[in-house]
Amino acid sequence: MKKIILLFAVIFAVNLGLAQDEIVGKWKTIDDATGKAKSIVEIYKKGDKYYGKIVQLLTEENKDGVCRTCEGKYKDKNIIGLNILKDLEYDADDKEWEDGTIMDPKNAKEYSVYLQLVEPDKLKVRGYIGFSLIGRTQYWYRVK
Repeated sequence: MKKIILLFAVIFAVNLGLAQDEIVGKWKTIDDATGKAKSIVEIYKKGDKYYGKIVQLLTEENKDGVCRTCEGKYKDKNIIGLNILKDLEYDADDKEWEDGTIMDPKNAKEYSVYLQLVEPDKLKVRGYIGFSLIGRTQYWYRVK
């Protein structure tokens, strides 16, 4: 009986670890205004937290990769390699990645964010100020 309980505990722990890492990989972002693919963001895990950086631009705008519309320290900096998702943690109860920030590369402003996998290849990205009710949702699609 102890072996069966131990086996189930190991299986549960392995599945929990796999669930946490489901968002790791490359995701295509979609422009809210045009509905066209905008960039590829690579989400990766470092320690217990998740981060995302822009690895490719897909539009003619900013094709050279320089953020001319950014403010502050990001003005005229390269967008490729820019970490736009920071410090996300997996919440197993809600099955979301939360308590992190997302930076809008258009203006370099940071917002609170949570991510939720709504389908195996579709990621809900909700950026907000204060409460998650006041914000904007995008859907990103896994790049295979």
